[in-house]
Amino acid sequence: MRSDEVDYRISGDDLQFVEVDLDPGEIVIAESGAMMFMEEGISFEVKLGDGSEPNQSTWGKLKSAGKRAISGESIFLGHYTNQGSGRRTVAFAASYPGKIVALDLGQLGGRIRAQKEAFLCAARGTKLDISLNRKLGAGFFGGEGFILQDISGDGMAFLHAGGTIVEKRLVGETLRIDTGCVVAFEPQVEFSIERAGRASSMLFGGEGLFLATLSGTGRVWLQSLPFNKLVDQVISRIPSPTEGG
Repeated sequence: MRSDEVDYRISGDDLQFVEVDLDPGEIVIAESGAMMFMEEGISFEVKLGDGSEPNQSTWGKLKSAGKRAISGESIFLGHYTNQGSGRRTVAFAASYPGKIVALDLGQLGGRIRAQKEAFLCAARGTKLDISLNRKLGAGFFGGEGFILQDISGDGMAFLHAGGTIVEKRLVGETLRIDTGCVVAFEPQVEFSIERAGRASSMLFGGEGLFLATLSGTGRVWLQSLPFNKLVDQVISRIPSPTEGG
């Protein structure tokens, strides 16, 4: 099905949120717990699945929900419908500091691949699926990048990432990145995970044991502060019970 054509505004600096304007009958889907506010006339319902296949069987919905559960995501998605007679607004925000990037899937060939925690919300008609990195061994031991989200459709999708988001365009190039800093990339870009180098570099280099490699031609989106790094820094600065003060 074709996606609803929604208008939007992104507000804020380091703690951004997105306001989505819905005409009567239009729907936006979002991750559980992402809603910030909704105007009168917007109805909210939690459902299995993204609603991109209205005639999907119960088994199909359970299968999709199972994939999301394996990835660590909520098996339910929020569906927000404008049941009023005029345009109404619903807003979404992420649970940690960062930026929101708006992607028009219709101008990106209809599909992108993203880290499993990047999806925030999207227009109805957007399909969410899970895929595993083909290089299972490296993906498993590398942690980040083993499980990816396939986001497809022809409407607007909104991703959230930590710190600042930067878009890079590869033209027959290879980019090596901290595994947690990859937000999303176009599907024609080859994605793999490799060892960071020699054993001494892996153990003492401070960059982790593995790096993500993006190769080819296409767009990629990176984040400057992955959530896991933020958490690690906060925890490392909490005094232990045995420390004075």
